[in-house]
Amino acid sequence: MTITAAADGSALGNPGPAGWAWYVDENCWAAGGWPHGTNNMGELMAVLDLFRATAHLPNEPLHILCDSQYVINSVTKWMPGWKRKGWKKSDGKPVLNLDLLKEIDAALVGRKYTFEWVKGHAGHDLNEAADDRARDAATAYQAKREPNRGPGFPGSGQAAASPASPAARPEPAQDLPDALYGDPGQPDLFSMLEDEPDPSFATPREASLESVVDLERELLDPAVRADPLRAAELMHPDFQEIGASGRLWSRQDILEMLADDEAPSVELEVLGLARLDAATALLTYRSASARGSSLRSSVWQHNDGQWRLRFHQGTREG
Repeated sequence: MTITAAADGSALGNPGPAGWAWYVDENCWAAGGWPHGTNNMGELMAVLDLFRATAHLPNEPLHILCDSQYVINSVTKWMPGWKRKGWKKSDGKPVLNLDLLKEIDAALVGRKYTFEWVKGHAGHDLNEAADDRARDAATAYQAKREPNRGPGFPGSGQAAASPASPAARPEPAQDLPDALYGDPGQPDLFSMLEDEPDPSFATPREASLESVVDLERELLDPAVRADPLRAAELMHPDFQEIGASGRLWSRQDILEMLADDEAPSVELEVLGLARLDAATALLTYRSASARGSSLRSSVWQHNDGQWRLRFHQGTREG
């Protein structure tokens, strides 16, 4: 029988007091966290603990509901390339959250699993339950008290992971709060970012025109925007945006702004997708969020084996 569970993470300050949780039902869930961590750490730890908690049922497929494209892509797309490179990026540095990713890679062996992306904070019962428990755990660490770790998975004989476990001590990640197109923040926050794309992110899927939609959705995902290196890799070094006010924004402007603004969840409705030439694609779409709806256009260029966002413009509706 397939085990369906939602996995989620939370960080108050990102980084700050952080929590994670997975949830099947009221009698089957677990949560934990750290005094200091990131949202991405929480998302990954929730998935890792779910695999560990169900290790006594190796023949039962796992169906994991996750609102993080970063986690889904890390597990299902990017890890093979990272492993081939010795868990290194093109600049020779280790990938972020390396310890957690290695633990997940080991936990996948012999398991049957699928991931399904669900929109966060949209009323999905399992996702909301996992999110509530992850946030409660983060709040507990903020208040310097022990979180409610939940009943765990029946028959596993495993308590929820604690901060003392090896997997709960990943290397600190360089994350930024949720945001996208908006006002710029403080300067020089992202001077460490490299313009060179990481070939380990490129896959045959990314060479197709249809993958542009996936990448646009990824750039709108709060968890991906919480990873400054991945956000930078998705944006062309010469990226520009024309805002609704007519102001011209640079790549650095946008990356700095990501650190300060908290963007709502965004829905994307594709209006058109066309190839302008062999290496350029135009995506037009309607975005909808708590702030209203906008008509948007994005120009993506394919170079060095990967699509990167070259230009963006949006106009509010209504």
